[in-house]
Amino acid sequence: MSAVSVREFSYNPSAVFARVEKGETVEVTRHGNVIAIVTPAESPMQRYAHLVAEGKIRLPEYTAADRHGMPRYDVPDDVDPLATLLAEREEDYR
Repeated sequence: MSAVSVREFSYNPSAVFARVEKGETVEVTRHGNVIAIVTPAESPMQRYAHLVAEGKIRLPEYTAADRHGMPRYDVPDDVDPLATLLAEREEDYR
């Protein structure tokens, strides 16, 4: 793991991201204190792997059909699935 200052990061973020794309983890520091850690993206669930390993969180069990935790809707044949989804979204914004 290497470190770059906020100033260095702001001057050339593309170079930092290029290092991260190659698998390097980069700490971004301000006045010697780490304020961010830029890590390579693996899978959405991978970011929680260390918390699971430490027993601090437990992730729900998903199957391949769950599409990585996306909600599933059982919609009767006589109901429009799009209308159901849009109605649920409308409720979320209230």
